[in-house]
Amino acid sequence: MKAKRINIKWWPVLIGGFIASASCSKSFLELEPKGTELEDNFYKNQEQVFQGLVSVYDVMQWGNSGGYTMKMPLLSAASDDAYAGGSDASDQPSWVAYDNFTLDPFRGPQLGLWQKSYTGVYRANLVLEKIEKVNGLPASFKSRVIAEAKTLRAYFYFDLVRFFGRVPLITASIPTSELYSQKQAEPSAIYAQIEKDLTEARPDLPVTLSVSEFGRLTRGAATAILGKAILYQNNNARMAEAANLLKEVNTSAAYHLLSNFGDIFRPDNKFHAESILEIPHSNLAAWGDWGWINGGEGNVAPQFVGAADYNGPLYSGGWGFCPITEDLVAAMTGDPRFPHTIIDGNAMKAQGAKYNARYQNTDYFVRKYAPQTAVRSNVGTAEINWPINEIEIRLADTYLLEAEALVRGGGDAARAQYLLDTVRHRVGLTAVSATLDNIYKERRLELATEGHRFFDLVRTNKAVDVLGPRGFKPNKNEVLPIPQQEIDVTNKVLVQNKGYE
Repeated sequence: MKAKRINIKWWPVLIGGFIASASCSKSFLELEPKGTELEDNFYKNQEQVFQGLVSVYDVMQWGNSGGYTMKMPLLSAASDDAYAGGSDASDQPSWVAYDNFTLDPFRGPQLGLWQKSYTGVYRANLVLEKIEKVNGLPASFKSRVIAEAKTLRAYFYFDLVRFFGRVPLITASIPTSELYSQKQAEPSAIYAQIEKDLTEARPDLPVTLSVSEFGRLTRGAATAILGKAILYQNNNARMAEAANLLKEVNTSAAYHLLSNFGDIFRPDNKFHAESILEIPHSNLAAWGDWGWINGGEGNVAPQFVGAADYNGPLYSGGWGFCPITEDLVAAMTGDPRFPHTIIDGNAMKAQGAKYNARYQNTDYFVRKYAPQTAVRSNVGTAEINWPINEIEIRLADTYLLEAEALVRGGGDAARAQYLLDTVRHRVGLTAVSATLDNIYKERRLELATEGHRFFDLVRTNKAVDVLGPRGFKPNKNEVLPIPQQEIDVTNKVLVQNKGYE
């Protein structure tokens, strides 16, 4: 099966200007080959508008923009869940720089993260502009596509504001003459746009999806992002608002906690009832192009986090990135979620398996996204074709966020206790008081290696205490540096983040 492409006009570096592929994945992302067309000749009918929407979704799958920038393992390496790892310190220097906070405007993962998100923003803006010029679209189709495009734009801006703080706020096409003069907006303005987009989008998104539409956005996903975005602004006067939004998700008949924690990340159990926002991956493209990994739909992250050159049952050989920290191992020892979160390398070796110890090796590895032999691709290049989805938001996450918002906002203490208890009871743990410290501890154990920990530490003002020994500096490392390439191309219209000048 060949990848499908929509060639769209190039948007220069400021906004991530390589708009390339509307890739094919299973279900709604699977498109028939349409050849290539210029933007001016595209967006003429319902089918082309839908292909344009798919091109926005496509960016969510990317893990190879400006280097390897898969969010979940990268953010795990930035937190106290994992180290950078790899063959040595020069293997992925941007990961090592994030791991030990030796970031500078040239060194770190910032360029790829910037390019990815602004590519998504550009594509969403394009769909929102073009759809208004297409005649004869069914009203229900049009309203849903607009809602999805706005939610996707909010999703990408939520990443941008958390990674960079002050960024350009672009909600429409920009004339070439203005392209390099876009100034940064304050985070408050970015969050206001996120809230506006999500508030407008929610009513027009479906509550549930048919199997053929798995991977598209739902009302629950938009509501969860909105609740998180409000909570992340750390205004206790708005915690009741965040709690109400999260409660809407948590009480929806569309979701429930799986009874078995180990089933959450099974590759054969995609789009289950606990998953709220899930990014699909597939090996259907049989991709083999190392130069443009984003052109396929595979997930390269499992290859990174697997034990290096592993030889044994169950797993496939990986590259030894994100070895689990001794601190997380100690925190999870005795917790029922340990074997579903962490692979114990010493136990594997005792059973006859072999692997090579690499940089920062601890003999503990990521389990949730491990490269399992059972789903290793036999088409294309296996290492870049892992058909393992990314679950970006799930119900246990929103349960604990609602509990936190209730406690911080002086809300229903009994409900906060119920939410915390429910997450713990699922794995057979007894109740603990619903204090902020206990809720934060539960988030670490429940969501370990899923990419939440670094942002949790920053937004709760615990990053200095926890990550200080690894080099984290306050009033600096809360955000990444603005990529120097972006500053240079705008003739310094963009201003570097504090501490990185």
